[in-house]
Amino acid sequence: MPGKPLKLESTKHPFVVKNKDICGGSPIIEGTRNRVIDIAIEYEILGHSPDEIISSHPHLNLHQVHDALSFYYENRDELDQKAEKDQDFIAQLKKKIPSKIS
Repeated sequence: MPGKPLKLESTKHPFVVKNKDICGGSPIIEGTRNRVIDIAIEYEILGHSPDEIISSHPHLNLHQVHDALSFYYENRDELDQKAEKDQDFIAQLKKKIPSKIS
């Protein structure tokens, strides 16, 4: 209806869990070590379709991938901030510990 704001509702995510002992408590697809943020990066940044993601991770199914993406979009700000902090941490480590390969 025109003039009425959209109602935001939280969705249940049967395939997404958080466990402090797995991946540092990052949301993962249950029964795997696949983080929601990694699935979102493959979709958003790398441009992979859900079917391509499944091809790269044959232990996942379409329901799990869609649920992970839905969870990501509902919690985008929080997950993006965590990913940014992780990237900053990696950059700091690279400065402290030079590569032995290069």
